[in-house]
Amino acid sequence: MTQQGMSTKSRHLTIPDLITIGVFTALYFVLVAMATLFSSVALMGFGMILLPAVAALICGCVYMLLVAKVGKFGAISVMGIVVGLFLFVSGHFILSLAASIVFPVIADAIARAGDYRSKTGILASYVVFCYGLTGPILPLWFMKDAYVASLQARGKDSSYIDGVFAHVNTGTFFIAMIAVLVCALLGGWLGQRMLKKHFAKTGII
Repeated sequence: MTQQGMSTKSRHLTIPDLITIGVFTALYFVLVAMATLFSSVALMGFGMILLPAVAALICGCVYMLLVAKVGKFGAISVMGIVVGLFLFVSGHFILSLAASIVFPVIADAIARAGDYRSKTGILASYVVFCYGLTGPILPLWFMKDAYVASLQARGKDSSYIDGVFAHVNTGTFFIAMIAVLVCALLGGWLGQRMLKKHFAKTGII
């Protein structure tokens, strides 16, 4: 096989690539579940709002490994879309699916711009990817009436609903978004530090 043929083949996701993506997506789900548990217990009323930030802090290693193992366009997108589909079928608004498509695809494009070998580019892509998990909380600010209606349809009483929205205001929106940025930068950097030797082997600089 010519070098050109090998290069062309390497640009497309293969069955082994999809299996690898599936494994890392499962690991990502586990870490998000851990982040959900921690947020609900330790952050109390702010747990839901800050969940994407907590997840961003602890999921960097999984993301970096996925990029290093696959390093092809589509891997990041597929993982994000699978997460979005899970959120959507589990009862979240369509906005959660939309965010889990838009942000991961943009993250994939950013990583591809550096040929999946630029640490800075991969870190930037991770930051963007992490905003995909804000889909479930964005309706708190932008679709309040629909969110309240959905809670009522699930049998939640007014005291529960008041508790959900107790900390939802313009200030907490910016806090939540900035927290994702800061935690994603830190989580991504920690992930890269943990995988430094692996990155060197795969040619990521």
